[in-house]
Amino acid sequence: MGQVSDNSTVWDRPAASGRESPATRPTSESKPGILVEAETCWRVCAANRAAVLIDGESYFSAVRSAILQARRSVFIVGWDIDSRVRLAPDAESTADGVPDRLGSLLNHVAAQRPDVRIHLLLWDYSILFALEREPLPALNLGWKTPPQVNVCLDDVLPLGASHHQKIVVVDDAVAFCGGLDLTVRRWDTSEHLADHPHRVDPQGEPYAPFHDVQMAVDGDAAVALAELVRARWAEAACETPIPVEPTGDPWPAAATPDFTDIRLGIARTVPALYGRSEIREVEALYLRAIDAAERFLYVENQYLATDRVAAALARRLRERPELEALLVSPKEPHGWVEAKSMGIGRARFRRRLEEAGVGDRVRFLYPTVDGGSGEVPVMVHAKLMVVDDVFLRIGSANLNNRSMGLDTECDLAIEAANDRQRGTIAAIRNRLLAEHLGTSMDAVRETLAASGSLLATAERHSGNGRTLKPIQDDHHQVDELSLAVRGIADPERPIEAEQVVGEMFGAEPTRRPLGRLAKLSLLAALFIGLVVAWRYSPLADLADPARLQPWFHDLSSGDWAYVLVPLVYVAGGLVAFPITVLIALTAVTFGPWSGFALASVGALLSATVTYQLGALAGRGLLRDVIGRRINRISRALGRRGIVSVVTVRIVPVAPFTFINLVAGASHIDFRDYLLGTVLGMLPGVVMMTVLGDRLRGVWESPTSGNLALVAAVVGGWVLLSLALQAAITGLDRRNDG
Repeated sequence: MGQVSDNSTVWDRPAASGRESPATRPTSESKPGILVEAETCWRVCAANRAAVLIDGESYFSAVRSAILQARRSVFIVGWDIDSRVRLAPDAESTADGVPDRLGSLLNHVAAQRPDVRIHLLLWDYSILFALEREPLPALNLGWKTPPQVNVCLDDVLPLGASHHQKIVVVDDAVAFCGGLDLTVRRWDTSEHLADHPHRVDPQGEPYAPFHDVQMAVDGDAAVALAELVRARWAEAACETPIPVEPTGDPWPAAATPDFTDIRLGIARTVPALYGRSEIREVEALYLRAIDAAERFLYVENQYLATDRVAAALARRLRERPELEALLVSPKEPHGWVEAKSMGIGRARFRRRLEEAGVGDRVRFLYPTVDGGSGEVPVMVHAKLMVVDDVFLRIGSANLNNRSMGLDTECDLAIEAANDRQRGTIAAIRNRLLAEHLGTSMDAVRETLAASGSLLATAERHSGNGRTLKPIQDDHHQVDELSLAVRGIADPERPIEAEQVVGEMFGAEPTRRPLGRLAKLSLLAALFIGLVVAWRYSPLADLADPARLQPWFHDLSSGDWAYVLVPLVYVAGGLVAFPITVLIALTAVTFGPWSGFALASVGALLSATVTYQLGALAGRGLLRDVIGRRINRISRALGRRGIVSVVTVRIVPVAPFTFINLVAGASHIDFRDYLLGTVLGMLPGVVMMTVLGDRLRGVWESPTSGNLALVAAVVGGWVLLSLALQAAITGLDRRNDG
């Protein structure tokens, strides 16, 4: 395979003409197949082998084996990549003598084969996920590895979106795609023991049983995924990687193929950006697959929160009275934000089915194991669908709105073309059910054949302390706060910063007069340009903490440091410089306590100055720039006062400077604004100063004292955030009452 001449076109390039696919063969009802290029998938590609890798132990060992065989290139693309993750944690090093930690493994491969080029591409994540991820990933994955290892933080996305694909390609000959990132707190065996000595994070802390699925493929399917990851690399790193050229056969020996001589569909979600049209193949494939279901629909997914899929499932269940759906998901959402968005979404999903009169043929279940003193729920992170015995889908896409049109996603799908493939798909479904029920595949198969019911089979079996239990979502009630959070956490499409603020406070977009917009277009372009420039232009290099830290260090040694640093915050606010970068630099340079004081004073001073600029400009000027919605936003801010400001500070829905300008131009009282800013920013400033400094200490000297202090600060930050969120909810209810 030669070099892709134009990586930018890979998002829209169809498959080569003349390919034959099982998708093109009509069913008995003369319906089109499920996999249709340019409709429900990007390409339908041939693969000599395809293997379903269930749970982290299977996938991590397989990807380690493939990487060790690399001769030319390795591409790892993920929502997260962590150099500390152990790929074979049952021993410090395996029988081959190679370390099992990802960072050490890549160092070994690079040292043994200098010609191998390794590309690591991970999402340039939001600060909201900072505590879940490796500190300074560019440093630990890039600076601590040989020059053949290239690291890029991918931030080429609309506001609020994330890169969610999980793909590894080795020598363009073998590729892995599914729900598993090469990161911490993902590894587990299929036994999902309540306590496992190797199921611990890098700090030695145990985590709950974790279930996920990945697929390994070769042939043309691997080549297509190689093109996809190169397109992402070229877009994010602004450089052209080595051309696609399948080399050798790095297929992992332990990965026994489930399918041979198969054709696979590749479906993507890519949000609209920079004039590029959105791609919603993931959503189209979900809807088409549901529409093809006749008897059994088996789903494993972390989230069940998209209304369109719920509506499609309700419609198909009404059309096919014999159809049953078994949906396996986590017992509870993770954290407050998920509860208010995905938890409410799952309750809505279930309610739609019940209102359609088909709820009795659907089960929402979660897997659990016996922990001795009680049940231990298994975390379901998989994104899998099996339709009857004709369709299998594995990928990164959740059943939520984000995965349909906001985040980047990639799924692989197989539509059976013969009895052998249908038997394999049914066996994979039975294997997964047997895992969750603690029984054998044969027992599941025999019960399913005798009863003719997927739901009855799940209800009839449990063993070895394992079972599937009903999910209870009655406590997830829709309220005003949950609607606001869901609109931000799980939108269907990218939205602009001012739209986020407007939707949060009930504003509606209106058309702006052309003459007024033209008159002030320069001012609007200046502000928007500054926000974009700090993210996507060469100015982004100036916002790199590593580049700015020496300058901050020199500043700290002067006599006027404690006066100049707050003024730096003010100057940064005037040009929309990312305030989180300034807070992190202050923490590293001045230490936790002085850093906390300086960051707090600087942030408040910057907030005050930009608030006053908004007040001086007035609502009239801002209305000309962002539309008449400013009036409704202004009234909402003024009515809710402190509650409004605390909310937008805890959940940073728009750039710091933008919020300050809008607040200044609104009806909100300056005293309420300052108090809300203090309360709302306090958890974040505490985390990034006190905790941020200790994270550096842990990295340099991981003593038990440092680890204990980090744990204490994290706990304090979580409790403080929860207390503030509870206070906000209470104030909001009293105000509305």
